Amino acid sequence: MSANSTLTILFADVSGSTKLFELRGNVIAREIIAAVLDALIEVAHRHGGKLIKTIGDEIMCTFPSAVQGLLASTDMQRRIKSDMIFVQDNIGIRIGLHHGDALVEENDVFGDAVNVAARMAAIAKRDQIVATSSTALNITNAAGVRVRSIGTARVAGKLLPIEIVDVMWQEDVSHVTTVQRVVQFTKNTRVVLKLRFLDREFQIDELSDPFTLGREEGHTLTIESDWVSRDHAMIEWKKGHFILSDRSTNGSWVKIGTEELLVHRDAYPLRRSGTISLGQSHVAEGGNLLHFECGEA
Repeated sequence: MSANSTLTILFADVSGSTKLFELRGNVIAREIIAAVLDALIEVAHRHGGKLIKTIGDEIMCTFPSAVQGLLASTDMQRRIKSDMIFVQDNIGIRIGLHHGDALVEENDVFGDAVNVAARMAAIAKRDQIVATSSTALNITNAAGVRVRSIGTARVAGKLLPIEIVDVMWQEDVSHVTTVQRVVQFTKNTRVVLKLRFLDREFQIDELSDPFTLGREEGHTLTIESDWVSRDHAMIEWKKGHFILSDRSTNGSWVKIGTEELLVHRDAYPLRRSGTISLGQSHVAEGGNLLHFECGEA
């Protein structure tokens, strides 16, 4: 059963995880990221939050109120920076959150608030918390939350850019301008995904139609190969990410850094940059490699 609710949605993402896999190897890197996510979840629960899901190296949580989400976000940053094990591995996180209307269905949450919060997380840099200004509108200094305006940003589905703020979490904020530089955004800022296959290049954003791949004519990108299914996969902007949805016989292999993951009849969020091999692992000769890079334009 679905129910409308006003919630604070928070996304927290481990920054630099690709490099961590390169430096520490798959097994140890996975253990470190799991420990980071466990620490973030513990902080969320302490502030009355609920874990909705983990997506790779990211968690999505909900909170009943804006102040609970904001306080949790600052404590998450402090928790990571106070753990010497995480510090030694140069672990950082970035957080985005928004308070607004959401649709709750069983164990998942959908709707406008989720999309906006995901956009805030995509904007945030390492060691930063970005929130919509409306989320912090009625929060006073007595709550222990301090924010500063960092301009505007575009969000898919919104006609006008929205005001955003930097949530300051350092204990000593007298020198915050030297610790965190103000991030400048323009009204034309948008999330884009750049794609390259052989000598062909494509670019899609939050408002683009789904990018389809397959062996049959009529797809955005047609690839003639025995390993590629007639209707192989689709990439679309959904829930704050560019999502690869595989519907093929042989699957799609996503490689980011040194880690390769098989996506078969499932969905996977594309983050940062990497390659997608359709129908075969990257180690196979003559693979159909689609290069991708997430960024802003």
